[in-house]
Amino acid sequence: MKRVLFVRQTMEDGGVSAAALLQLKQQLSQLSEKERVEMSAFLHRMKQETPAWQKEMSRRMAEMDAGKKIHLPKPLAKR
Repeated sequence: MKRVLFVRQTMEDGGVSAAALLQLKQQLSQLSEKERVEMSAFLHRMKQETPAWQKEMSRRMAEMDAGKKIHLPKPLAKR
């Protein structure tokens, strides 16, 4: 497995510098399909831990409890 080495370079506002982000993207593009799937799952889990995600899921659950119809996203096509 290839190793991705990423040194975070922060800007004054705490964000990641454009150069660091470009470096990360270049390193990610070198990953195998399996490694990209793993990275995608990791990022998805991170998203689910955010307050905004949890708030949205609570809202959707409340709608379902109230008997409202919900629309689920179409599943991704199998590769």
